[in-house]
Amino acid sequence: MALRVAVARLHIKTVAGRPFLLRINNPFNRMKHFNNESPLAKHARKRTSTARLIGGGVAIGVVIGAAYSYFSDSERKLPGSIVNTPKQIPILKTLPPELKVTRKVRHNNDEHADLILFQYPTCPFCCKVRAFLDYVKVPYDIIEVDPMLKQQISWSDYKKVPILLVKSSNGYQPLTDSTMIVSALATYLKDKTFSIEDIANFYPSISFVDVDGKRKTDIMNKYFIMNEDESEKSKRSNFENERKWRKWTDETLVHALSPNAYRTLSEAIDSFKWFSIVGEWEKNFPFWETIFMVYGGAFMMWIISKKLKKKYMLKDDVRQSLYEECNTWVKAVEQNGGTFMGGNKPNLADLAVYGTLSSIEGCMAFKDVQENTKINVWFSNMKKVIL
Repeated sequence: MALRVAVARLHIKTVAGRPFLLRINNPFNRMKHFNNESPLAKHARKRTSTARLIGGGVAIGVVIGAAYSYFSDSERKLPGSIVNTPKQIPILKTLPPELKVTRKVRHNNDEHADLILFQYPTCPFCCKVRAFLDYVKVPYDIIEVDPMLKQQISWSDYKKVPILLVKSSNGYQPLTDSTMIVSALATYLKDKTFSIEDIANFYPSISFVDVDGKRKTDIMNKYFIMNEDESEKSKRSNFENERKWRKWTDETLVHALSPNAYRTLSEAIDSFKWFSIVGEWEKNFPFWETIFMVYGGAFMMWIISKKLKKKYMLKDDVRQSLYEECNTWVKAVEQNGGTFMGGNKPNLADLAVYGTLSSIEGCMAFKDVQENTKINVWFSNMKKVIL
């Protein structure tokens, strides 16, 4: 009897305890699906591996990209370094058929020209080239370029003006950079022993990094005439002085022009209207294009001129900066003791300054210069010998 009671009690405890044991064991029973051998565990492990693989790939890509960017642009870390990647426009075998000559400049009844100048009529750099060509009486053709669309130079990778095409036995040799154009032509006209292609190679373009870390391209020897005899001290001094003032024109004087020509929006519009008259835009371009160039160009240059004023640290009254530079030039000419910087006749420095200033001759800025500086006498003398 006692044995039966004990067995019965044990049975009751087992039955009564089973739900409790089940409740305790249920979580662990469910966890068996997440053991190392279960499909869910394998799937989770696979997802983790994939995520790690993607994350690792992205990290490696970022590192490689950063390294490539650093080393491909490493010259930015070295201001003044020479990168030496020359850029030269190849010889043009034939002229594009769509080119339209807008004006022909002839001297001494010349009927043919071997030079074609792509220009804006009042671009100071284009005016420098024209001043030289007019002074040496070389015939040339002009193609006016739309300053907004530039479709006239679509054939060229070089998208600035002036571009001068010089006819040669192999086609047309493009020359770029106004100072280089003048130096190359002066070299060629003095001694035609070398072809224009050979002379163009005398002025290689060099790519370098400036103090701001930006890559630029320039022609280091562009102020030199290649066949000048500088053996005598006096001649060497004259050529050095000429180069000094040509460089001053490019690096100082020219930067005072735009902030003055486009000082206010109304002055900018008046300047562009004068440009349209000089360049005969209404004759050479569609009406809508002329309107776009005058008003769109004026607005853009008015905005840009504010940045240029700050960049080149001009005075608050930008006219004063222009007056100072003009008087600096006049004083240097007077100290040199002649009518011109070149003495009794202009040298390349005279032509550079005259061409640069003539670009704003129809603007209010130039009228103010005439009234407030001593530039008039020299400028008038230059005009007489050039025109």
